[in-house]
Amino acid sequence: MIDITKQLKLNKLVFLELLKGVDSDFITWRPSKEKWCLLEIICHLYDEERDDFRFRVKWVLDNPEKPPPPFNPLDWIIERKYMNQDYGFMVQEFIKERDDSVLWLQSLENANWDNSYYHEEKGELSARYYLSNWLAHDYLHMRQIIKQKFDYLEYLSESDLNYAGKW
Repeated sequence: MIDITKQLKLNKLVFLELLKGVDSDFITWRPSKEKWCLLEIICHLYDEERDDFRFRVKWVLDNPEKPPPPFNPLDWIIERKYMNQDYGFMVQEFIKERDDSVLWLQSLENANWDNSYYHEEKGELSARYYLSNWLAHDYLHMRQIIKQKFDYLEYLSESDLNYAGKW
């Protein structure tokens, strides 16, 4: 089976590489009005690390059969003033939270990953479910950041990039 904790730890390095050395204009650039900019993405990653995935895994491990409190991460964009945050600071804060998450996961002994609660719409949700989705969330946002970089290159170059291959 995949070692999710190890992958989360390795993904920290991937995120660091993807997020460093970007143009200041790129940080708030959007490929379209409804898409997030890089600043919103990193703020989201930080909040999800701390207030969603780590929180929910811990909750289900500690409180089986009791649903965690609801939240809406889309509300955080405005509530937590994503567009007023400092990009470099948020990258570092996300990395610190990822380190804390990995240390916490590594400290678990005999965790019951089958602990679960019943969700009205999604059915039985276990600690393993949240842990697996945590890693999947990383991959989705890595893909999003890479696509953002591709779209920004296309925007700046004012060139058709199909010669490179189909996205």
